[in-house]
Amino acid sequence: MRMVGLLGLVLALVVVGLLAKKQLAPAAPAREGVGVGAAADPRLQARQAEQQVKDALDAAAKARRMPDDE
Repeated sequence: MRMVGLLGLVLALVVVGLLAKKQLAPAAPAREGVGVGAAADPRLQARQAEQQVKDALDAAAKARRMPDDE
């Protein structure tokens, strides 16, 4: 009986491992072409992310303003 339980556990671990591997695999291979160099620059990505956060905070602050604030 213990062998059946152990076999079930191993089978469950194999299934979970295969699903995790499938989820972690890239959906599509990276394409070579326009903008690859620019997208690979970490400083540019950081600036873009910073600008997006800044824009989102500005939009949220503008939406939150009450008529008394103006």
